[in-house]
Amino acid sequence: MEKDFKRNVSLTGDINFTGLRLKKPMQTSAGLLGVKEALRHSFKEMGVVRSMRALLDMNQEDGFRCPSCAWPVPEHPSKIAEYCENGAKALADEATTAHVTADFFAKNSVEELSRLSDFELNKLGRIVEPMVLRPNSTHYELISWPDAFELIAEELHRLDDPDEAIFYTSGRSSNEAAYLYGMFARAFGTNNMPDCSNMCHESSGVALSETLGIGKGSVKLDDLHGAEVILVVGQNPGTNHPRMLSALEKCKRNGGKIISINPLAETGLVSFKNPQSVSDMLGSGQQIADIHLPVKINEDIALAKLILKKLVALDAKNSNVLDHEFIVEYVDGYDELVQDLLRYDNESLRQRTGVSMRKIDKTVELLAENSKIVICWAMGLTQHKNAVECIKEYVNILLLKGAVGKPFAGTCPVRGHSNVQGDRSVGIMHYVSQSLNDKIREHLKFEPPTEPGYDTVHAIKAMHKKKAKVFVCLGGNFLMAASDTQYTAEAIQNCDLTVQISTKLNRSHLVTGKTAVLLPTFGRSEKDEKNGNLQFLTMESSMGKVRQSRGLLKPASKHIKSEPEIIALMADAYFKGNHSMDWKMLGQDYDQIRSLIDKTVKGFENTSERSKGFGYYLPNNVRDRDFRMLPNGMAQLSITSLPDHELKPDELLLMTIRSHDQFNTTIYGLNDRYRGIHNERRVVFMNEKDMLDRQLSKLDVVNLHSNYDGIQRTAEKFLVIPYEIPKGNMAAYFPETNLLVPYNHFADKSQTPISKSIRVTVEKISQY
Repeated sequence: MEKDFKRNVSLTGDINFTGLRLKKPMQTSAGLLGVKEALRHSFKEMGVVRSMRALLDMNQEDGFRCPSCAWPVPEHPSKIAEYCENGAKALADEATTAHVTADFFAKNSVEELSRLSDFELNKLGRIVEPMVLRPNSTHYELISWPDAFELIAEELHRLDDPDEAIFYTSGRSSNEAAYLYGMFARAFGTNNMPDCSNMCHESSGVALSETLGIGKGSVKLDDLHGAEVILVVGQNPGTNHPRMLSALEKCKRNGGKIISINPLAETGLVSFKNPQSVSDMLGSGQQIADIHLPVKINEDIALAKLILKKLVALDAKNSNVLDHEFIVEYVDGYDELVQDLLRYDNESLRQRTGVSMRKIDKTVELLAENSKIVICWAMGLTQHKNAVECIKEYVNILLLKGAVGKPFAGTCPVRGHSNVQGDRSVGIMHYVSQSLNDKIREHLKFEPPTEPGYDTVHAIKAMHKKKAKVFVCLGGNFLMAASDTQYTAEAIQNCDLTVQISTKLNRSHLVTGKTAVLLPTFGRSEKDEKNGNLQFLTMESSMGKVRQSRGLLKPASKHIKSEPEIIALMADAYFKGNHSMDWKMLGQDYDQIRSLIDKTVKGFENTSERSKGFGYYLPNNVRDRDFRMLPNGMAQLSITSLPDHELKPDELLLMTIRSHDQFNTTIYGLNDRYRGIHNERRVVFMNEKDMLDRQLSKLDVVNLHSNYDGIQRTAEKFLVIPYEIPKGNMAAYFPETNLLVPYNHFADKSQTPISKSIRVTVEKISQY
């Protein structure tokens, strides 16, 4: 769908097909082909010498952290290849030698650039000079750094209320930058700090906080290695977190069993050739999943309830199945849960899941016989209307088995971006933390706001209603990451000013407020020198470890600045030196930022020293079986309900997915080789019976429609691909299908968009 706006910009870019080559889905992930693809992409973008130098430094003890996913680095990493194919692509993407200059913007209007696809926009390269798009203009032009900060300060001073400004944060940031950013927002006077967590793992944070007392996972990396059973639920690690496959492989070699629960049988969980081992890479590969449960979209609660019912029934015959000693001492709600399970019929639950009882019984047998159990999950659980309850139901399994707070067991929400968890830890949140506010008053000497701010979906709504007028983004591609692309675009364009702190060009730089400012910043791999001293930053992994990251490469341009310095100078320009915090100094000395983090943020201590090498873990109450902050001082079992999608006869459930050639909204290429898709992204995966019911053939061209609250949304021109997916379900790539996700339908409690269970109809428009 394309709609004309004030600057006549496109929300989709070119939607013409790019020449699909269709092959059979692959059965083995990584291996020699993965290495080849990683190096091919790196050499093309960075050159051979820079590529090898940077790849050998990435994720090493004194090197820089991978700019891709948040999977932790092992204590003893491979000295030659502690990265995956997509990590190498992410590095090449940020360290590309292609640059976007002021001359480029002078020749190309935002209207012309918006006609390009997201893939084509990303290939243009790094932004290397600060730019401004002025009202009624269609071309960005050069602006000096001081003038850029002064322009932003003037717009912020012009607001009638601090809550008319919104400060968004992407997971690519560092702890230091996120902390300064969050403190600037609070010092300015607002808690309007939406972040990318709102769109992904917010559901995990809510579910885990309410059941276990902390919004993070409880396991460490070694726990996966020694686990007896690992459930991988709603996750595709082969594409989204490839280094996780090494941990799963180690679990298998230690005798553990892996259970995959996902509508799609993803290649990474079928077989894996470890590229860190020559013999493995050249061999036949290691089988990963012992059991695959192809559960229907958003029927995880039915599946988990059925598993729980069977475990309880087995325990009635043999009281050793459940950990009653743990339940009595640490768990609240056991009798209520057992009574609730009696309400459900086994076969009715099974039919909802679409999974054979034989496979479910094999899963139950493994869970009954073992207690060292880890459950991992990602967006396949978190992006539904009932996402919080989905996660709680899986936590029920762990609690009945006593599989938390001990070695080789626990919760493992797998975060998608390299510091999204750290951003939240250091204060990026839209709600109010009384303890953090108290520390701010004590150590930073200013009065923070005490009212909650906007999360992502409410920030979009506020901009759409013109209640918010200035929108600042620390990284990310907000337009393409958020739901309901057209509504979000309208919201952004209602702003007086949009500010993007970015490395590369994306569609959020083209669909803007009346005035737009682009502030180019460093990538992870680049040296950050201040006053002759090489600075380092810190990030938190998905498992709660804080570690240093120190850049290696020469910055893309002498005209770019680091994120902490940009934020510090923005704050200094706004306060004009009249504030309790010395912003300008903090932008020059990151040790001083870390000192403030240590004083004000729970769990951080002596970070400048302790983050060296392989870092330190933040406190985690679940690891200590400390549930004092919860009702009755105990972990909480949950009573949940089955979902009702109210599907009409012609409707199917669509889930949005990533291709293998993308990371979040960044498109590296047009292939999804594990699923057999080459040189095309506008495809929709369908069950052949659903195709037959709709008189569709392979490669028919269709439009996809969603209808919520009487509003029809359309994503145009997709090729139908027959695929092994449960009947009644479909899958297609985002961000192309984010157009279909209604902005006002989201998960209960977490407000996460329903991107994994969208009601859609299919309209055939032509043949390919």
